[in-house]
Amino acid sequence: MDQALLDKLALRELIDNWAIWRDAGFWEKFRTVWHDDGRMMATWTQGTADEFIEMNKQGWERGVSILHFLGGFNCDIAGNRAVTQTKMTISQRGEVHGVLVDVVCTGRFYDFLEKRNDRWGMCLRQPIYEKDRLDPIDPNAKVTLDSNVLAEFPVGYQHLAYLQSQVGYPVKKDMPGLKGAEVETLYATGADWLAGKRIAWAGFNWG
Repeated sequence: MDQALLDKLALRELIDNWAIWRDAGFWEKFRTVWHDDGRMMATWTQGTADEFIEMNKQGWERGVSILHFLGGFNCDIAGNRAVTQTKMTISQRGEVHGVLVDVVCTGRFYDFLEKRNDRWGMCLRQPIYEKDRLDPIDPNAKVTLDSNVLAEFPVGYQHLAYLQSQVGYPVKKDMPGLKGAEVETLYATGADWLAGKRIAWAGFNWG
């Protein structure tokens, strides 16, 4: 088996482990998918891998329910650097105006990875949010959203953001979507990463 295929298999395993270990609460294992300078960009928090893990732990203790499901995978490798894209859904359950709902958001994980000391690790995870929806758990229940609040958030994750803002998270309002300047900038940054250049994203630097 050639090295390129071995690297692709290792990267896919890392991406799968991220979702399985995070959603299961296996925090020590989850930490191993990140490099020490790893950063996570989510709608509800942006920061280091350790900060992300700690906030997830706190959310678990408060009963926050966020799960992930993965689909197709694409990988570009240039030497010891890689960019992967993985189709995914984010599913969050919580109360909106007293009604228990599920929000499902469809998108992609866009990941910057590097092999250091023969180990692939995640440097940056930036989700791309493509579309979402909100449904009451009880099919007979109705929930009325504030259209002005909903309109504050990008269309790709406006229902997810609405729910997260209801449970107290400060939601970032300029995350990349399917189209637009934000996602085009992300693609350009990914190209720079693969070209071996130093990159900056959301105030953080690598390379």
